Amino acid sequence: MDAQTKIGSQEKRRCSWCSASEVYENYHDQEWGIPLKDSASLFKLLILEGMQAGLAWITVLNKREHMHKLFFGFDMGQLAVATPENVESWLLDPGIIRHRGKLNAMIGNAQSALNMQDFAGFLWQFAPVKARKSKNFDVPAQTDESNLMSKALKAQGFRFVGPTICYAFMQSAGMVNDHHVDCWRYASCQKLLKDALQTV
Repeated sequence: MDAQTKIGSQEKRRCSWCSASEVYENYHDQEWGIPLKDSASLFKLLILEGMQAGLAWITVLNKREHMHKLFFGFDMGQLAVATPENVESWLLDPGIIRHRGKLNAMIGNAQSALNMQDFAGFLWQFAPVKARKSKNFDVPAQTDESNLMSKALKAQGFRFVGPTICYAFMQSAGMVNDHHVDCWRYASCQKLLKDALQTV
């Protein structure tokens, strides 16, 4: 991910990947890389990352508000008892990502998450303690940590949690800071990540 100067209304330098649209820009500025520590927020994000598989992330961003409403606010307790009838109804709604496998995985993942005493703590154990250093700031598609997270989640019964999905999740959830060093969000996210790791 190379740095790119993006001049917006506030003249901020941003990561190059978010320059394609205002939706990406807002997500980058307000959410991406900011550490999430509560289980509910992490569960929702993990589901959304799984929904992205095979699609562009902007598709998820454009549909997530409607999915939030339709999927009981991504409440684990309510999703865990969703029925086949719910799935059939959801598949008729063009406002969501209509993929039977992903919808069934969401229900199963909610059940698996509820069976864990500390879902957030389980996920954060895979956050690298030291920042990844790269001269050219080449962002990997997956890492040793995301592979370990993927294997551990699959062992708990989760689906759509491959190592690439898990690394994208780690980036979004602020478990790693992949903002470019020239990005205006880098320093603040680095501090937030350092604080978050001290409470793991």
